[in-house]
Amino acid sequence: MTERVRFAPSPTGPLHIGGLRTALFNYLYAKKNNGVFVLRIEDTDQKRKVEGSEEYIFDSLEWAGISPDESVKNPGKHGPYRQSKRNDIYKKYVKALLEKKGAYYAFDNAEVLTKARELDEEEKGAFKYNYENRGSFENSLSLSQAETEKRIDDGVPYVIRLWVSPNEEIIGEDEIRNTVRINSSELEDKVLVKADGTPTYHLANVIDDHCMEITTVIRGEEWLPSLPIHVLLYEKFGWEKPKFVHLPLILNPSGKGKLSKRDGDKNGYPVFPIRWKDVFEGYKEKGFLPAAHLNYIAQLGCSSRGEDEIMSLKNIIDEFDLANVQKGGARFDYEKAKWVNQQHIKRLKKEELVSIIKRKRKDLEKSFNDNEIHEIAELIQDRIVLLEDIESLCVMFLESPKKYDEMILQRLEKQDLGELVNKLKKLVENEEISKLKDAVFRFCKNENIGMGVVMQTLRIAVVGTLFGPDIIRVINVIGKYSTLERLKQMKNLT
Repeated sequence: MTERVRFAPSPTGPLHIGGLRTALFNYLYAKKNNGVFVLRIEDTDQKRKVEGSEEYIFDSLEWAGISPDESVKNPGKHGPYRQSKRNDIYKKYVKALLEKKGAYYAFDNAEVLTKARELDEEEKGAFKYNYENRGSFENSLSLSQAETEKRIDDGVPYVIRLWVSPNEEIIGEDEIRNTVRINSSELEDKVLVKADGTPTYHLANVIDDHCMEITTVIRGEEWLPSLPIHVLLYEKFGWEKPKFVHLPLILNPSGKGKLSKRDGDKNGYPVFPIRWKDVFEGYKEKGFLPAAHLNYIAQLGCSSRGEDEIMSLKNIIDEFDLANVQKGGARFDYEKAKWVNQQHIKRLKKEELVSIIKRKRKDLEKSFNDNEIHEIAELIQDRIVLLEDIESLCVMFLESPKKYDEMILQRLEKQDLGELVNKLKKLVENEEISKLKDAVFRFCKNENIGMGVVMQTLRIAVVGTLFGPDIIRVINVIGKYSTLERLKQMKNLT
């Protein structure tokens, strides 16, 4: 049997990275098992639908590189892939469920339910519409068949509820948490069809998974409390249940509570894959490589057998195993995410990095040829943490320093800095740039000056700070003219 999994987001806003991780784990499971990854849009709640959300979901997955095998954009034989287009399917199965006595009509108006809720909350602490009180409400279990049919024919508003018999053990199997048991008396007779005729999440979800032949349901831990209801629906329909996997939550950095947009705003990191409506930046805009972002979130709640934490998507697929998914929540660590990104950048092929650099700093090609840009890429590659760093790291090749490290200048002043800069200017003027390193060695020996002092002076003059790539290689890239201009600028300040 072909393994089929699905990612089923609701288009109610931007896709959280927790949602992206759920999509990723479904994708990994499908690819590892030569299966099919389905994207289903769960848009039955039209009131909460946010314009642009559906396209954002597709754009996020496309950026990440985990495109679905079947979706509204790439339909297969199991469509439609948007729930709002599946109402005829739901009606057919609701009719069958009513005939099986697995569900019933409920005509209670909002006022009656509100009073009952207030009373129960006051006396019991909570309200449940279930076996204990459903006989006191107006529904097809308390009304005659004739009265029920009359009300329906007269257009009296109703919902359809799940019929849950008391004192039965409902057993659900979760691939991470093993057996989940609950007594049916603890459950409510959940609404399956709303008064406007649309199905609720519980009903649509189960029917869609069955009709789309989903073999394994991989979803977030927040849906674990729904498992008994879904198991009960499968049993009432007489359908084979899929395997269930409930992924651990992604916790905020303190480990207390689910990672939220507020956490991101407070601590200065995004919680969405890509930019949302020019309002919130995503990991793409922050300068993360898609492969690096996937690499990091794949490790949130899932241990790896490999020694190397840095993996390509293919490596992650090869290693993926549901047995390695943990029960406990996974604490989000933005610094670790950036470190993973840096390691991926370090492993980029030079041509890939050069292409990125050219996109980020289009002005480089006006001043440097391809060989020089390749050299620039090599010099800054290990220093790039986020792709946005490229712009600032390239400044040293394009511009003279705007300021100098004052502490280093004060230290160098003890060496008669002005005179030393003059001598270095003459050295650069009289030597071929490609042979400057050997010339500097000879200069230090002839002038009896420490190599450290000379190299620090050159570095401060050329880039303004002691930090950065090999200064001789930087000078080789920027050339004699720019180097002399920068030495002259520094001389004027001494």
